Amino acid sequence: MSCPFKPKWERRKEARPQELLAAALDLFVERGFAATRLDDVARAAGVSKGTLYLYFSSKEDLFKAVVRESIVPMIGEAEGVIDAFEGHTEELFRNVMHRWWDNVGNTKLSGLPKLMMGEAGNFPELARFYQDEVVNRGERMVATMLRRGMARGEIRDVDLEIDARLLIAPMIMMMMWKHSAGVCEVAPEKLDVYLEHYIEMALHGLLIRRA
Repeated sequence: MSCPFKPKWERRKEARPQELLAAALDLFVERGFAATRLDDVARAAGVSKGTLYLYFSSKEDLFKAVVRESIVPMIGEAEGVIDAFEGHTEELFRNVMHRWWDNVGNTKLSGLPKLMMGEAGNFPELARFYQDEVVNRGERMVATMLRRGMARGEIRDVDLEIDARLLIAPMIMMMMWKHSAGVCEVAPEKLDVYLEHYIEMALHGLLIRRA
């Protein structure tokens, strides 16, 4: 009979890519892309730099893997929620925004928008990658939710491209506040309150109220 449990060393080997991605996310958010060294990522993950290169060919490759293994699946999950949802668009909007904040805004992933805005000019290829994989897909996801609401007569007619961007912008701003200081600083405990006020204001402008 074969043993159902894998040896510890084998389980460790299989876990290494995820450990490297977790270490890379921490360092990218803390230091930025340019200042993060692969040596430091390997050390934080408890492996050699040579081991890191078994999984990722460059720092750019590592960053793309961080995005594809973390934030991109969150967008896919939101797309699935929108496709399967059967209730009113107001409930759907609240659901999607709360899920996004819980899974991205309230996690280390919230540091990625600030990183990209700060370093896009120096790394245009990464900026295009992030635009395609995250920003554009996120805007299409919100536009799909708006289109659904318009078709059901639950929200007023809107410009899908413009309004999708306008709805995403406050969420990005709240995530940037988390990783800012000085004039942009907002107390972390107030961010959930900001989220609730944002949702109410957005719905006030979107919903068709029946008499």
